[in-house]
Amino acid sequence: MVQLEEQGVARRIIAAIKQRIHDWEYRPGDRLPSSRALAAEWGVSRTTVTAAYGQLIAEGYLLNRPGARVVVARGLAAVPVLKVAAPASARALSDFAERLLSLPAPARFYTYRIADLRYGDLSGADFPMLAWRRALNRASLRRAERLRYSDPQGSLSLRTALQSYLWRARGISCAPEQIVVVNGSQQGLDLCARLLLNPGDRFVMEDPGYVLARHAFAASGGVAVPIAVDREGIRTEGLPAARLAYVTPSHQYPLGSVLSAARRRALLDWAAEAGAMVVEDDYDGEYRHGVAPIPPLQASAPDRVIYLGTVSKTLSPTLRLGYLVVPPDLCRAFAEAKRLTDRHTPLLEQEALAEFLSSGGYERHIRSIRRRNAERRTALLQALADECGARLTVTGADTGLHVVAWLDGVPAEREVAIVEAAREAGIGLYPIGPLYASAEERPAEAGFVIGYAAHDVDVIRRGVAGLAKVFAAAG
Repeated sequence: MVQLEEQGVARRIIAAIKQRIHDWEYRPGDRLPSSRALAAEWGVSRTTVTAAYGQLIAEGYLLNRPGARVVVARGLAAVPVLKVAAPASARALSDFAERLLSLPAPARFYTYRIADLRYGDLSGADFPMLAWRRALNRASLRRAERLRYSDPQGSLSLRTALQSYLWRARGISCAPEQIVVVNGSQQGLDLCARLLLNPGDRFVMEDPGYVLARHAFAASGGVAVPIAVDREGIRTEGLPAARLAYVTPSHQYPLGSVLSAARRRALLDWAAEAGAMVVEDDYDGEYRHGVAPIPPLQASAPDRVIYLGTVSKTLSPTLRLGYLVVPPDLCRAFAEAKRLTDRHTPLLEQEALAEFLSSGGYERHIRSIRRRNAERRTALLQALADECGARLTVTGADTGLHVVAWLDGVPAEREVAIVEAAREAGIGLYPIGPLYASAEERPAEAGFVIGYAAHDVDVIRRGVAGLAKVFAAAG
C-alpha cells in the first residue's frame, strides 16, 4: 500500500514539473531543486523524488549532470501554440474511408421485453458449453514449445478437419491448402472484395440480398448490379458483364428460394464466359426442413467459385470463425491478404474447433440444434397461422432460420411505422425494405424478416401474439 502511495506522489511530482516547463516557469538550462529540497517541499522521501527525476530524464525533459543538479533539457518549446483541429469534414480521408462514410449507418440495438425476432441471433442455451469446453481444454493442453505467429491461412489441423467435414456434409472436394480460415463470413467477404474488385468494377448481387455483402463490395469501389430474385433464385437470363457475382444459392437471403438446377448451370456458364468469380455464401446450408441437401456450386465449378462458410449459425456468431475454399491459383493472394489484415485468426479457437470437428461433436451438435430449430419453426408457423390467419403470407420457410411474413394489402410505405409500433409493444421486428437495392424490384406490400432461433417456443408464441395486435392495427 505504501509503495502504491509513493508511486502516486511520484506521478504528481512529474506532472507538476512538466506543467512548470510548459508554462515557462522552468526554462531550458534551469537547475531544478535538489532531491532533498523537493522531498521536503512535497513531504515525501528522497527516493520518491529521485524516481520522479529519473522518469523525467528518461522522457527527455531533464538532463542529468554528474555531481550537479538536474537541469531542464535544451530545445523544449515555450508555451505550445494550440492549433485548432481541423473539422472532421476537412480531414484528408482516403477514398475507401469516404465510401465507408457514404454507406447507411447500422441499425441501433434495442432491448425488447417480450421477444427480439432478429435474424442471425441464436439461443445461448443451444451452445454446446460442455463439449466446447472439453475441446478448448484439449487444445490448451497441447502446449507448443514456443509461442509464435501461425499460418495466415489457418491451422493445418483445422483446415484438415474442415476438408473432411466439407466432403461429408456438402460434397466439396478440396485440399487443406485451398482453405483460408477467417474471422467470420464478413472478413471472408472483405477479402474477396479487396482481392477481386478494382474501383469501378461491377459486381452482380441478388436483390433483395445481404446488405453487409453489398457494403463490403461497394466499400472497395465496386459498382452493384442488383439482379431480381424469384422462386428459382437469382434470375440468370441476360446477366451483364461483371467481375464478380455474390449469391446464396442453397437458401437465398432473405426470400428463402433455392437456386434451380437450370439457373445454377446458367450462372456458372456466365462466370466462365465473363471471366468472373462467383462467391457462394452457404450461410444456412445446415438447416433444411424436409428438403434434400442442395449441392454447392463449388462442387460443379471449383475453379470459378469461392465457397464461404461459417459457424456463426451453428455454434455462435461471437466466435468469429469462418472459412473460404478458394481455387488453387488464388491461395497465395488470399493468404497474403489475411497476413496483412490480422496475421491469422486466434489459434486457440481454431484448434478447439478442429478438435470439435474431428471428435464428431460438431455434427452431433448440428443434429441436435437442427431438431430444436425445427420445433421452433413449427411453433412459429403455427402461431402465425393461428394469430394472424389470412392477414399474412409466409414465404421462405423450407430452409434456414427465418421466414418472411408479407402483410397482405398493407403498403410497403407502412413498414417503418409498423416496426415502431412493434417496438413499443416490446417486440423486435425487422423490415425487408432495406434489403432491396432497387426500388423497382421492391414489392408493393409490407414485409418482415422474422428470425426464430434465439427463443424457446413459449417466447415465440408470445411474440407472435403481440405481433398479431400490431398487424391488426396496421390494417
